Amino acid sequence: MAQQDQIGLAVIGCGTIGRIRAELARAYPGIGWIGLCDLKSDIGQSLADDVRADFFTTDFRELLRRPEVTATIIATDENFHFDPTMLATEMGHALFIEKPLATDARQSAEILSAIEAAGLDAVIGYTQRFRRRFLAVKERLVTGQIGDVHTVVTRAFMNRMVPIATVRRTQDRATLTPMVVSGTHSLDMSLWLMEGKNPVSVYAQSTNKVLGEWGTKDSTLGVFTMDDGTIFSMNISWALPEVWPGAVYGIEIGIVGSQGVIDIEDTHRDLVMATNVAQGAGYAPEGYKAPERHVDFLTSYPPGDLHGGQLWGPMREETNSWYQRIYTGQATPHATAADGHRNLLLTMAMDLSAKRGQPVSLPADPEELMRELS
Repeated sequence: MAQQDQIGLAVIGCGTIGRIRAELARAYPGIGWIGLCDLKSDIGQSLADDVRADFFTTDFRELLRRPEVTATIIATDENFHFDPTMLATEMGHALFIEKPLATDARQSAEILSAIEAAGLDAVIGYTQRFRRRFLAVKERLVTGQIGDVHTVVTRAFMNRMVPIATVRRTQDRATLTPMVVSGTHSLDMSLWLMEGKNPVSVYAQSTNKVLGEWGTKDSTLGVFTMDDGTIFSMNISWALPEVWPGAVYGIEIGIVGSQGVIDIEDTHRDLVMATNVAQGAGYAPEGYKAPERHVDFLTSYPPGDLHGGQLWGPMREETNSWYQRIYTGQATPHATAADGHRNLLLTMAMDLSAKRGQPVSLPADPEELMRELS
């Protein structure tokens, strides 16, 4: 394939994830121009200096309308994806949007409709798809190594510092639930591994004995029925104590087929460090005094791990693969905008089922979801 013109990249949001992707962009030879935006000028200017950005502003409109920009990364807080994503779509940019598309199901539908109408290539940040173990499992399923899948069991455990860090940034917390914000990762992975099977109903229940004071739930457990009769249980708790050794995320997935089974243990308990030195949190809530952690499940930070001042792991693979995707047109495992919208509706349908105490038919209607969950 012929080499494309160099990419002009806009990064909206210069926090932890925006910084990682911008630093990788500076090292990628196909990117010729980098512009940054963050409402907090100190954070944004610090990143601009570190990556030698060509432009910085606190106004995303000013950046996205620059003629140099051909691709945009949306890395703002979850509640603030809609406006910059819609403008970047209007400008015709290739898009990388951190999950979710939006925290309002109606806005998510509007974003997807605009992206599809414009014929744009847009992907969603589901970093787990780029881990070697899940790619190996996907290949075994695609090639029929365990026959027809009929049962999938998924469980995710998370340290409670993640939800505390998430909800402290906003008072708009109604849809910042364990499924919408974090369970979506293991949901996406499971549906990607079950590609071609579509959910037709879900029944779920939730509890909020610990995190209710923060305006969110502790845990949500649900069972999906797929259009071919496959059953899929999707369970998450992000209320584990602050001292839980997993820095962020631990998953277990069991996939049973007519000819075999695949059992995935991804809890990171195979690499444990115990030390007198206090360990930092994967996501440390600003201004929140958490107890010290002295035991750590190494490699449990989803983006990857630092070595030599650089991040190595799935987020590096995911980011550089996206740059390669838009620079050369190469196919990649990224989740699409349609995948992202589907995932949001399914996580919200779980919350709606838990609220009603009865099954919800799928696909869910965005208007109905927001009317009952907001």
